[in-house]
This record gives sequence, structure tokens and C-alpha cells, in this order.
Amino acid sequence: MDYQIVDVFTDRAFTGNPLAVVFGAQALSTDQLQAIAREFNLSETVFVLPPTDPAAATYRARIFTPKVELPFAGHPSVGAAVVQAGGPGRVIQECGAGLLPIEVAADGRATLTGGVPSVGPEIDPAPLLAVAGLAAADFVGPPPRMAGCGIDFPYLAVHPDAVARAVPNHSAAARERVDSVTIVAWDAATSTAHVRMFAPGVGVAEDPATGSAALGLGVWLVTSGLLAGEGESAYSVRQGAEIHRPSILDCTVTAAGGVAVKATVTGQVVPVADGRINVP
Repeated sequence: MDYQIVDVFTDRAFTGNPLAVVFGAQALSTDQLQAIAREFNLSETVFVLPPTDPAAATYRARIFTPKVELPFAGHPSVGAAVVQAGGPGRVIQECGAGLLPIEVAADGRATLTGGVPSVGPEIDPAPLLAVAGLAAADFVGPPPRMAGCGIDFPYLAVHPDAVARAVPNHSAAARERVDSVTIVAWDAATSTAHVRMFAPGVGVAEDPATGSAALGLGVWLVTSGLLAGEGESAYSVRQGAEIHRPSILDCTVTAAGGVAVKATVTGQVVPVADGRINVP
């Protein structure tokens, strides 16, 4: 089968979040797809497949980490859209989160509109701090919550100096039954978040750029009163520098009545390699 490797949420190769895009896998079983994802051993591998309904979607995407299949993820969606489109235009991606529109620009950037926003109640920061290898003094608030636009993440607000000091604690993740934690240092003056995302529960020690978490971050920011509760707000996410994969994610969130109703994430996609892989 043919595949391409692209770097997502960056304008330079060998930065951003690497992604394997695999074609022609429609006859393979889930176990075979998972074996290919383990072989690439990237945070995610996406399989571009024929849509269930060609009148409704441009293609269907199945997304795998080295450990599990995900219903939706941001950088595979942006990367697959740019590779699949082959030029500017609008595509509709079918995935576990539904039908998602993605606008592809001529310069290799794409804007993904997330699924229906969701947000949960306040949760205890202590387990998240343990998974991030941080102390209680590193927590600044607002309170952590689960939030997302197709897949949910817990958001933990910390002091700016704590971001670089965070180290994923896999034993704490297993003990606390926490699959992932997204740590955030929010700069209100520039509407910029310095983010790191650890996901030991799905086989990703640290993700260089997490588009789906960037979408959910907007939902959490609105719910927490850090972005406006009416209209559209722009914000930026900086991620990956600590693991030598600097990434930039440009986002918007639209709110009404203090509730997030829509979020988008935009990033550039840079080709790195292509080749062929055997069927497992």
C-alpha cells in the first residue's frame, strides 16, 4: 500500500507533528490497521478510505495511535485533508465524530471545524498533577474540566514555568486511571496557550501538536471565563518545543450565552516522505 509522511501544524519539515497517511487499506481488518500503526510508531496513523456515502463525504478516516483506534483526532484530520485534496477546496471527512468540514488552502494550510462542543463538571486537579509530574503549588486554576469537540481532554492550568518542568508519570496514570492530561499556561495578553499533552493511556508519551485538544481548549477557555462568552474569539496554541517538534495551532471558538458552540483549528502541512508498506 502507498503511504505518505507529512508534518502537521508547522511550516518546516522535521518539526510539528509527524503523521503517516496510508491509502488502499479498505480490505484490511482492524487488527491489521493497528499493526501498521504500531509499525510507524507515530502518535497517530490515518487510513484514508472510501466514504460510507459518497454523496455526503469526500473520504472516511480511521485513526490509530500505536495502541488504540480513536474516533477523531486533529492532526490526522488536517494532514489527511491536505493530502487527499491535492489542492485548495473543501472536503468533508467522515470519522467517528461524524461528518467534519475541512477547508484546504493553496499554501498547504487547512482549517478543521470540530464536532459538537462538550464540557464536563469541575474535577480534582491532584490526579492530573500527579500524571504531569507536578506539585500542588504548580496549579493556578481555573478548575480542570473535561472538554472537547469530538474527543474530550482534561485541561490543567499551571504556572508558566511549570510547563517545561512537567514529566509524564506513567505509574501515576495507571494508578489514577487517567488516560491523558493537557497542561496549559494561558497568556491572556496575547490569547496564547503554551501546552503540553501527555497521553500514556493511548500509547502516546507526549504529543507534539494536538489539534483535537486545541479545539477542546477553546471550549474550556470559554467555560472558564478566559475567553468571551459571546461571539468569535481567536487564540493560538504553542506546543512541542520541549521535545524538539515546535508546533503552531491557530484556533477560533464561537460562543453564545457563555457556552461554546463551535471551534476551529488551522495548521499547515509539510510533506516529508512517501513510500510503500507491506500488508501485515
